[in-house]
Amino acid sequence: MGSVTLYGLSTCDTCRKARHWLDRFGVEHTFIDYRANPVPAEMLKDWARQLGGWEKLVNKSSTTWRNLLPQRKHPGSDPEWTLLLKEYPALIRRPVAVDGSGAAGVGFSDNAFKKRFGP
Repeated sequence: MGSVTLYGLSTCDTCRKARHWLDRFGVEHTFIDYRANPVPAEMLKDWARQLGGWEKLVNKSSTTWRNLLPQRKHPGSDPEWTLLLKEYPALIRRPVAVDGSGAAGVGFSDNAFKKRFGP
């Protein structure tokens, strides 16, 4: 499988839990804070495709989403989605874990990480 790259926010508790889990089980990984290091548009599109669409990548229960202007909540194309996520990286569900093969998964739970990366 190779190394895992975990994308998220350094201030996010769920991202911290995921990083701790990877450390605890000795899974080699790199953490990238996507607020400090924005994710390229092509990578965002790839994640959305792998996850089953933009709706699966965007956290619509977040305060950031609720505070958006109504007209911003209905992007109609990939460029509009990527622009929105570049402007508001906190809208991306966290964490996004990308394994050595390039397969992306979103979120953290002990069981999901055991299935994907675990002993």
